[in-house]
Amino acid sequence: MEYIRITNGNMDGLKVLHIGYKQEIGEEPPTDENFVSLSEAIKNGQIIFYGCTDEGRLIACCSITPTYSTFNYQTGGVFEDFYIAPEYRHKGIARQLVRFAYQESCVGSLTVGCADCDIKMYHSLGFTIPLGNLFAFEG
Repeated sequence: MEYIRITNGNMDGLKVLHIGYKQEIGEEPPTDENFVSLSEAIKNGQIIFYGCTDEGRLIACCSITPTYSTFNYQTGGVFEDFYIAPEYRHKGIARQLVRFAYQESCVGSLTVGCADCDIKMYHSLGFTIPLGNLFAFEG
């Protein structure tokens, strides 16, 4: 397993994960236009993706959108797009990916908005500081 920053060179693998993610949560799959827009956002640094590969195959991803946060008066990040291919779940990848993304992004904190059914999972990953309906993670 290797943890990486995902670039547009990894777009084919990211597309597979995004389609799986959207399907799992009951949303329409992203369109080609959505992926063009996403590719531009990655290129322009508006969103940063991190992932985990297994023998070169992208098997997990998450994104951090940099912001300025008055939670700690420094650069923060919004954590999203968290998805692990089903056959790789419950192997510790989630925790490692969150820590890797946090460290590599150099943000002071991460916030995540999530569905009620995901609160327990995000708490177990370190997002434990309540901010209304958001939770912050500090490594």
